[in-house]
Amino acid sequence: MAGPLNGIRVVDLTTVISGPYATQILGDMGAEVIKVEAPGGDIMRAAGPSRSPDMGAAFLNSNRNKKSVVLNLKDREHRSELEALVRTADVFIHNMRMTAAERLGLTYPELQALSPNLVYCSIVGYGQSGPYRDRPAYDDVVQAGAGWADLERRVRGEPAYAPTIVADKTTALFAVSAINAALFHRARTGQGQSIEVPMYELLASFLLVEHLAGQTFRPALGPPGYSRLLSPHRHPYRTKDGYISVMPYTGAHWRAFFNAAGRREWAEDTRLQSNADRIAIIDLLYERLTICLAELTTSEWMALLLPLDVPCSPVNSIEDLLQDEHLHAVGLFKTVAHPTEGSILSVQTPLRFSATPCTADAFAPSLSDKARATSESA
Repeated sequence: MAGPLNGIRVVDLTTVISGPYATQILGDMGAEVIKVEAPGGDIMRAAGPSRSPDMGAAFLNSNRNKKSVVLNLKDREHRSELEALVRTADVFIHNMRMTAAERLGLTYPELQALSPNLVYCSIVGYGQSGPYRDRPAYDDVVQAGAGWADLERRVRGEPAYAPTIVADKTTALFAVSAINAALFHRARTGQGQSIEVPMYELLASFLLVEHLAGQTFRPALGPPGYSRLLSPHRHPYRTKDGYISVMPYTGAHWRAFFNAAGRREWAEDTRLQSNADRIAIIDLLYERLTICLAELTTSEWMALLLPLDVPCSPVNSIEDLLQDEHLHAVGLFKTVAHPTEGSILSVQTPLRFSATPCTADAFAPSLSDKARATSESA
């Protein structure tokens, strides 16, 4: 069966992760994605270990289900090839600064003239109506600017970045959502449109869902910051032989946990009855978790808590994930034979559509100017 975006053609001028991860998801959903690269190729081709030049692990993990075309957009003939692709495209997406897009003649009005109902998506560092619009932006810079690193300071004492490219990947998910919404609008009205997806504002809005807190109100009812998440006692807890995550959330969870831990007096604490009372003593409750969880092994706690429906998990490493029985049962991993890179482990899409299943049946393309996509390519 074809995926839900079968028949949609995407011309993809993105690099690094925010754009390529978004277009990989579109490709998993069945869209035909034509990745247009400069002669030097996407910079992520060199990221991570590789068996051959220009085919690094990070590139392989964010560029499957795409066709490849190498075009020098300063060359007149190559520019004509790009314009031919745009004329047949449903979606055009880039993540260059808008000053560069203007210089290359790749703005929405210019491409709309070639394809009147085009959905045009620009992933930018900062919204173009604000004073930061021309600043360069990468994941670390956006994490710092949007408040992520400072949240780490409030908990750990020093600012820190998340050890994953959270700004890039969050932006990619927003871009996929926005493109699909614009395609739905076009299906109803026949009207294309331009979409701006700004990394800085997206990560700021993402964090402020809970951390706006008392500043939600005018006049303010308190400082920003969701107290439970900023508690210094919120962390994976040490057990006799490792670490575990346990998150009693409701009063019933807390009572079940303390009874399982043999702490009846804590289970009978009347402050467990209401959400407001539990929030007021959250540091104390987390301290009590710390004391209790040190008394048994991780596997002993899992055996105790899972039957009680208390949310818990071992602290898995990446290596643990690769052996996880659930992830294997749902088919997240698949070993495939790449035509140039040999046997590779592919992380499949976790999305499940009952009528239009996603697929990951095409590999990340090699960099080759001989593999030109044309307006007639299927």
